[in-house]
Formats: sequence, C-alpha cells, structure tokens
Amino acid sequence: MQYLAPNKTEDAVALLSNSKGSVHILAGGSDLLVRMKGGYVEPDVVVDIKHIKSMTGIKKTASGFSIGAAVSCASMGQHAALCKSWPGVVEAANLIGSDQIQGRCTVVGNLCNASPAADSVPALIAANAVAIVHGPRGAREVDVAKIATGPGKTSLKKGEVVESVLLPPRTAKSGDAYLRFTPRTEMDIAVVSAAVNLKLGAKGIIEEARVALGAVAPRAILVPAAAKALIGSTLDEAALEKLAAACAKACAPIDDKRGTVEFRTRVATVLAKRAAASAYTRAGGKL
Repeated sequence: MQYLAPNKTEDAVALLSNSKGSVHILAGGSDLLVRMKGGYVEPDVVVDIKHIKSMTGIKKTASGFSIGAAVSCASMGQHAALCKSWPGVVEAANLIGSDQIQGRCTVVGNLCNASPAADSVPALIAANAVAIVHGPRGAREVDVAKIATGPGKTSLKKGEVVESVLLPPRTAKSGDAYLRFTPRTEMDIAVVSAAVNLKLGAKGIIEEARVALGAVAPRAILVPAAAKALIGSTLDEAALEKLAAACAKACAPIDDKRGTVEFRTRVATVLAKRAAASAYTRAGGKL
C-alpha cells in the first residue's frame, strides 16, 4: 500500500486521478481504518488530506460557514459561532462515536462514506448545505443531498474530492434541530433520524422549512411534503400531524435486527415532530 500526503487540493486531485488500483481518501480515518482492519477494503493507495490547509479550518464569511473536509467533529463542537448559528448541524456531528472518535471523525467523511444512517447528513441536508467538489475539470458545487446515491455509493467522479461543505448564513428568527433513535445512548448508528430547519415570520408563522430523514431509505432524504405541511403554521397540532403523515409516506426503510419497517416508520414521525418543536423554539417561536 502506498501512503501519500499532499498539501494542496490540486495535488490531491492529481494523485486521485492518476493512481492505479483501489484508491481511498483518508480524512479522520474513523471509517476507513475500521474497514481496512476488518478486511472489507485493501487500498493500493491512501491519500491523506489532513495536510491541506484549505481543508483543515472553519471559516465564517458573508456566505455562511465553510467547514473543511478534514475538520474534526470535536472542533465543530468547540466553535462558538458555528454552535450558535447551526446547533442542529453541530449536535448531529457530535453524536458520531465516542469522545476519542470525535477527535478524528469528520462530517465530510461521514457524508462520503454514504451510509443511509449517517448522523450528520440529514442535518446538513436540512440546512441546505453545499459540498465544494474539486476534480480534474476544476471545482463545482453539489447539494449535499446529491452526494450519496445509495449505501456506500456517491456521485463523485474519479479524481474528485470534497474540499469543504458550506452552510448558508443564519438569518434572524430561524433555527434547526436533529434527533435520532438508537438502541444504545452512545457508540451506535441511527435506527431512524430526523432533522428540521425553520425560518419564522411575523407572529411565529413558519415561512420556510426543510425536513430531512435518515436511515429510512437507501440514502438520507429531503421531504418537501413535510416542509410544506409546516409552512404557514405556528406549529399547531394539525400541522404536526400533517408533518408526521408526510414523513411516514416518504419512508422506505428495510427490515433488519435493529428495527422493522413499521417501527422505523413510526419512529420517524415521532422524531420529526420533536425536531420541529425544537427548531421552532430555537427560532424564537413559542409553543
């Protein structure tokens, strides 16, 4: 196995484009190293992106927040401005693994691992986050919701790497939240998860909404019908029931030892309602 550690995004792209055999990117390594030790993958080339400056920081600009691909989830939790603006995104990131894993794992790695149960992805989708993808033909922006195409599969082409994810600027009277269900409190993946992002207008009326679900389909999904159920309401019971119905209709989970189709669908509706309530109060609404 060949280990390579470029210090520029362009160099990483060149290595990914020209290397032969099985090529893998190393960010935090919390997924890759486990898969390697378990014998699931045997890389011919590992490209370590942790030495690329543009991938190792969190920046706040007029365009929002840029989170580098090699930024650890622990670092996100320690960034006061990010926590204040996007608490739902941060709480999702901070649910990945133990304290030790938090110091290594990254939301971009979580995204590109393409697990339907990835914690950070529904929260990023609800936030309308965009991935900055660099490749042989230059840079392009991709909605986070379009990165994963199925379990373990992404839309990234040969030679492409996600340099960062961009969160839009937080507007007044808006808030987000993320919730998941797991059999254990820690060190487990989501059986079901839900993320909600809201913007309120006058008198607490919801003007904009985004609702995303995880672990109920081959990839995390945006549920436009659920968002539509909330817009124009003050999160009254009728709106919450419409939200739950839309989420249930969008669910297409699997049956396995961790949960049945019926269980996952039911829990998705409960979590969506609770996440909506949390996002609403964070936006300044009163229930």
